[in-house]
Amino acid sequence: MEGFGSKIPELKVFTLPTCSSCHAAKQIALEVARKLGLVYREIDMNTKEGLEEGLHLQVMSVPSIVLSDEVIVAGRLISKEKLEEEVQKRLAKWRAKAFQEKP
Repeated sequence: MEGFGSKIPELKVFTLPTCSSCHAAKQIALEVARKLGLVYREIDMNTKEGLEEGLHLQVMSVPSIVLSDEVIVAGRLISKEKLEEEVQKRLAKWRAKAFQEKP
């Protein structure tokens, strides 16, 4: 996808097994990722790797949804429509930036 090199952007959901809202957040993010052709990845903050990635992105609460390395929402649910809108805005911004950087 343009703006990301050859890498397809990832829509990541940071979760914990004890999180009551995480199941809904995962379902919403998965549907948006499928619709927009993004890679979907669930990250369990209860693992060493998940915690390290969360700390790197300054994710301190769950559920959190991140597009590549940009946090879209942290510690709360977001509607599918609002998530799609926010993802589309960021993709458009990144595409425009990539277009400007081309020689």
